[in-house]
Amino acid sequence: MRQAGAYSGIHRGRITGRTGLHSLPLARIKKIMKKSGEDVKMISGEAPIVFSKACELFIEEITKRAWTVAMQAKRRTLHKEAVISAIIATDIFDFLVNLVSDAAQETTTLGGNGVIRAFPE
Repeated sequence: MRQAGAYSGIHRGRITGRTGLHSLPLARIKKIMKKSGEDVKMISGEAPIVFSKACELFIEEITKRAWTVAMQAKRRTLHKEAVISAIIATDIFDFLVNLVSDAAQETTTLGGNGVIRAFPE
């Protein structure tokens, strides 16, 4: 019988091992990993689990920072603008600045009245 690897024993949060519950779909993560390059052919069973946990922590960190921005603006709803502001204000998210800057420009040209539309009409 195969022994579980070192990374399959992540018990914090909702990941309880190789067969445990996962917040993010492991099949989707594996598909994204395979699309990342032609050189990626084989992916171990533990790799998507680690990526799943990393994605959870990443989302949690951005959410906390965006919530702080929303509270400073005296809002109790998290809007796209708060997420963008949090990303721009945080040095560790500098790799996302160009992405969110483009999204912010599209929002202002599509929304017009301050309403953000996920799908333009």
